[in-house]
Amino acid sequence: MHQLTTTFVRRLRDRDEAAWFELWQVFGPVLRGQLMKWGNGRLGMETVRDLSQETLAALSKSIERFDPTRGVRFSTWLLAIAKHALSDEMDRRMALKRGAGRRPTHLEEDWMGGIGAAVDTQYEQRIFEAKVAAAIRRAGSSGDFVSFEVYRMRVFDGRSGKDVADQIGVSQPTISRRLQDARSHLRTQLSEIVATWSFTPEEMAEAELAGLSADDSLFDEALGEIWHRAASQDDSAEAEH
Repeated sequence: MHQLTTTFVRRLRDRDEAAWFELWQVFGPVLRGQLMKWGNGRLGMETVRDLSQETLAALSKSIERFDPTRGVRFSTWLLAIAKHALSDEMDRRMALKRGAGRRPTHLEEDWMGGIGAAVDTQYEQRIFEAKVAAAIRRAGSSGDFVSFEVYRMRVFDGRSGKDVADQIGVSQPTISRRLQDARSHLRTQLSEIVATWSFTPEEMAEAELAGLSADDSLFDEALGEIWHRAASQDDSAEAEH
C-alpha cells in the first residue's frame, strides 16, 4: 500500500475538512452521474443531490471500517454506500405508495466484500478520469502559470507552437522548454493523485493502460482526450442544473 494512500485515509478518519472536500470534489460528480444512471429517469437532480449527500454522511460515519489493506477500491466501497442510499429511497417511495410507514433498512456490515463484480466498468473509468482531471487542476494551480498556459494552448486547445509563441511574445524554443516543464509537473501531480486514490495494483496500472506512458506525444494525446471528456461532462452537468 502506498504511503500517500494510507495517509489520506488517516486524514479522512481524523475529520480533516480539506481531505473531505477533496474527496467530494473528485468523486462527487461521478457518483451523482451513477445515481442518475441507476434512477433511469425516475430521479430528479434535487433527489440525486440529496442522495449524494446522504452517501457522504454515511461514509463519514463508517470510514473507520474501511480497510485499504484488503485491496478493495475506495470507489467501489463508495458505490456500495450510494447503492444502499438509493435502495433506501426506493423503499421509502414504495412505502408511501402503499400508505405504510417507511420500512427500516440497515447497512451491510461487510461492505468490503462481494461487491466488486457488480461494479459498472464505465463508473470505474470515470473514477480514473476524475483522478486525472484532479491532477490537471492541481498542476494548473501549483505549477508555473505561464508554463501551464503554454501546455493548455498547445495540447488542450491544439494550437501550433508558432501561434502560442506569437501570442505570448517569446521564441518557439522557449515554448518547447515551457511545454516540457509543464508536462513534467503534470506527470508528478498525476503520480501523486493516482498513488493517493489507488488501493489495488490494477488501479496503479490504469494510467499506463490509458496511454499516459513515458512517451511524451502519447502522454499529451491521452491527457488531452481525458481532459476534453471531463470538460464535456462538466458542461452537461451545468446544463442539467
